[in-house]
Amino acid sequence: MSTDTTDDPIRIAFVCVQNAGRSQMATAFAERERDRRGLADRVEILTGGTRPADGVHEEVIAVMDDVGIDLADRTPREITPDELRSCDTVATMGCSTLEFGGVDAAVDVRDWALADPDGRDLEAVREIRDGIEDRVAALFDEFSDASGRSH
Repeated sequence: MSTDTTDDPIRIAFVCVQNAGRSQMATAFAERERDRRGLADRVEILTGGTRPADGVHEEVIAVMDDVGIDLADRTPREITPDELRSCDTVATMGCSTLEFGGVDAAVDVRDWALADPDGRDLEAVREIRDGIEDRVAALFDEFSDASGRSH
């Protein structure tokens, strides 16, 4: 399988340990950006954790609801090394999520070094959310710029 054709989708993963907070917010913002930019056929989004929680943190659900995104029905899931190796970009949330290793050098791994929202007050979680939203938009700007040059 070739990974250098312009027809191949860009595959992005958002990963943290529990997949119950930061990576869920990043995934939701990425899905929104993908839709807003008309990139549904160009960008594939994965999310997961190395030790998934039972559910998305309540404070995360609350602050995402503030911006019109419903995470109440989302379920944290485990992400596999094979899934990570299949990605173009993996954004980790600052919690040593790649401890199982095995991601090859061709994968652009970015550690966003974000504070854990679990158990924090809503104002702190809103700040984390806003930082994630900005990072996701910037990431999509990079992909949009790259795809604009390739056409």
